[in-house]
Amino acid sequence: MESLKVDIKEVEKFWDARPCNIRHSKKHFGSKEYFDEVEAKRYFVEPHILDFANFKKLNNKKVLEIGCGIGTDATNFARNGAIYTGVELSNESLQVTKKRFAVFGLTGNLVRGNCENLEQTLEIQTFDLIYSFGVLHHTPDISMALQSLKKYCNDKTIIKIMVYATNSYKQKMIDAGLDQPEAQFGCPIAKTYEVSEVNSLLAEAGMKSARIKQAHIFPYQIEPYKENIYLKQPWFENMPDEVFKVLEDNFGWHLLVEAKLK
Repeated sequence: MESLKVDIKEVEKFWDARPCNIRHSKKHFGSKEYFDEVEAKRYFVEPHILDFANFKKLNNKKVLEIGCGIGTDATNFARNGAIYTGVELSNESLQVTKKRFAVFGLTGNLVRGNCENLEQTLEIQTFDLIYSFGVLHHTPDISMALQSLKKYCNDKTIIKIMVYATNSYKQKMIDAGLDQPEAQFGCPIAKTYEVSEVNSLLAEAGMKSARIKQAHIFPYQIEPYKENIYLKQPWFENMPDEVFKVLEDNFGWHLLVEAKLK
């Protein structure tokens, strides 16, 4: 599978300019109230993260997160007792996570690094869980990233990653010119994957999937959402919950992948 010809510096510059979810609260930036609101908004809109990450089951487990962003999931790993290491390409994002850990009195190993050559910045060791949510589809060479991550696995390591799904409602809207992959325009890489492609990538890295499922269709009107008002688009507002769930399970934007070494 060919990698995209985008320099990693372009990716770093993009996320430095506006770290993901940085505008999800209008509270005083860096305050406890700010971080609490960012967290509440993330898990309200993407509740499947809570089941997927399973924070409460990770007490005293070694967790490596690839792409910790501004630290929402990182905070929950750490506060639930995980022995946490977070790696982030964007220095701006990483500094927010460090501030967040300080605000909540949490401990963790927060490292700036590139997932394609992680061993250059993080000592090789093994982890109980390697987790990456919405990150690997933004890196130029996902195959290289998975090969690097393999060095931090043993036969008991669980690997959980989320990448964007090609066969999704969101991608069809993007194809029709009615949407874009990220909230901010101009993301240099936002690749999507079929299940078969994910399995091939895992196999090339000496891994195999234990489970892959689809989730998440964003149903809300954008302008009210920016003000923390959750008004659904009319076509979703009038849709029964069980029908919406069927759509998410089959055409969700997120491919939730659980894997392990072969």
